[in-house]
Amino acid sequence: MSDNKHFKDRYDAVVIGGALAGCASALTLAKKGLDVLVVEQHNLPGGVATSFVRGGVEIEGSLHEMMSIGPKDCPLKIRKFFDEMGVDIEWLRVPEAYRFVDGEKGTDALIHPGTHGNFETPAHEIAQACGDRDGSIFHKVLDLLNLCNRVYESVNVLSVTKMSKPMMLLKHPDFVKTAGCSAKEVIDTFNLPETAVDILSAYWIYVGNIPENLPFTIYAVLMADYLGYGSYIPKKFSHEMSLKMAERAMEMGVQMEFGMRADKILVENGHVKGVRLSNGEEVRSDYVICSAYPDQAYTSMIEPADAVPEGALKFVNAKTLGVTCFSVVMLLDQSAEDLGIHDYSTFYAPKGMHLKEIFDEYGTEGPYNYITSICTNLANPSASPEGTCIYSITALPKPEAWLNVNEENYEEMTRRNAEYFIDQESERLGVNLRDHILEIVYETPVSVAHFTGAYRGSIYGYMHSMDDHIVARLQMSEKENYIQGLAFAGAHQISGDGMGPAVTNGRKAAKIILDMMEEDGKEGF
Repeated sequence: MSDNKHFKDRYDAVVIGGALAGCASALTLAKKGLDVLVVEQHNLPGGVATSFVRGGVEIEGSLHEMMSIGPKDCPLKIRKFFDEMGVDIEWLRVPEAYRFVDGEKGTDALIHPGTHGNFETPAHEIAQACGDRDGSIFHKVLDLLNLCNRVYESVNVLSVTKMSKPMMLLKHPDFVKTAGCSAKEVIDTFNLPETAVDILSAYWIYVGNIPENLPFTIYAVLMADYLGYGSYIPKKFSHEMSLKMAERAMEMGVQMEFGMRADKILVENGHVKGVRLSNGEEVRSDYVICSAYPDQAYTSMIEPADAVPEGALKFVNAKTLGVTCFSVVMLLDQSAEDLGIHDYSTFYAPKGMHLKEIFDEYGTEGPYNYITSICTNLANPSASPEGTCIYSITALPKPEAWLNVNEENYEEMTRRNAEYFIDQESERLGVNLRDHILEIVYETPVSVAHFTGAYRGSIYGYMHSMDDHIVARLQMSEKENYIQGLAFAGAHQISGDGMGPAVTNGRKAAKIILDMMEEDGKEGF
């Protein structure tokens, strides 16, 4: 029991971490009438869903685009969740899906999304970029995207509905048939020209694995969502999401404490009994949702240490961390139009789409030859003062790439990558970006780890791969609850990376806790 009456004697649940996943967990539990405490180590919620101010201008910290939003008249699951919880966000639709540029082949294709799950527009533009004369490429691309959509719809059903294998095969045949295949294996069956495959592979950077190692299920969900419905950003940046989620949670009775770190998760007889805070205080609860990586939780947060089952340690040792982030964010002294920047989002392979080589390069200190650039003002004209624009250039290296960084080499590594990125983009755009920089900020694996506490700076949880498949994750999720009363929420959970999936993971963690309460015979659950 805490001696400080600032805390209650006991809570129904404690959520460690007030980022998107933690806030989603708190909202879901509060909606069920539970008494919830959220402890967040920073003075504000959000984690990487944040913004910062440079030169008097607020700048987006990390969000490029959000999936699973959809238009008001065709809302997808994240918009529906926010609406259900009373979290009011002004969403802006990103004008295009992406521009894809291959510096080796000379490919330059601008792809726009469809609406309401219609894929004819992106299929036509991809086919057009391949010189389609008789419509055959268009129909093949359309067939592939429609297959993606059917798998996407199946995932949305199966993620919340238990179903026998025979019934799954009957009602979701495409999901079952492709579940064990990589994205490359499925794409190859459509016999598309290489240029079309390159364009259709552009999004791999946003899931952190190349198509030959990426489960088709993940690829299908990504492509169907982004190309069928379009992506969105909050008008007031990603911090609007986290702030409004936290504000709504508090309105629903959630106690949110900032500047408060949970160091230990207390366990007795195999069941959670509370948390110990960094100031030594103990808060009692039989249920904890932890936003820290299982790697960190199972190796340093569980008390006593021998309460960690052997299976939990095997679990974290078997996982491969997803990618981290290196980003150069600039406030430029002219508008996007004046600088000749016409696209919100561009994927650029200056030396060609040699994906295995690129991915191997992501395991080094760089510089990196597959980057994505974002001009925030082209989706949100009011993002910066008139006559300026915000431009970011990003790569997503592997966490091990920066393991040898130290005080002596950090600045040199950062500068070398930043200069390379700026030079590459300046050449592509035909404008010397260096001449127009008012403010510049570097986001690195080190700064991510320092700010969020994320294990090795990973922003994408555990890598989606053919060895660690979302289908297997769903089947094994119940068996991976190694300590009764403990669930995990964050990018490292079932749905994986991205801000939309983080919200979904938070909801899933809350559902796991509610199921545990029912198992424990808690009244009302």
